[in-house]
Amino acid sequence: MDLEVSPALTLPASELGWRFSRSPGPGGQHVNTSDSRVELSWNVATSPSLSDDQRARLLARLDRRLVGGVVTVAASEQRSQLRNREIALAKLADLVSAALAPDAARRRATRPTRGSNRRRLAAKEQRAATKRQRQRPSDE
Repeated sequence: MDLEVSPALTLPASELGWRFSRSPGPGGQHVNTSDSRVELSWNVATSPSLSDDQRARLLARLDRRLVGGVVTVAASEQRSQLRNREIALAKLADLVSAALAPDAARRRATRPTRGSNRRRLAAKEQRAATKRQRQRPSDE
């Protein structure tokens, strides 16, 4: 089953590697017999599905998650291996699409408006007055 990351990028099933193991946590006797935990790996460094620009961007942005150019996601949330497979595919698609997303526009520094400054100072004054009211009266 191919993984559609975006309309422009689809990862063929042949590039995806699956591993199955026993899920941790409670589950009774059933958990000792079924391999419901899923690990999905994809080799970013050698994938022919990517352009050079996409590969460079993914390698830079996923640097901490890569082990030898391979990104791995795990899913063990559900008891069903099939459902965990779907979750792992969704996790990988989200991870790759977020890494390929363009940079957000840089924030342009602006000064606070006169009105916002006035409101801030009025709120500070109000707070100070409230605190003054709580104090014990002085003997002066």
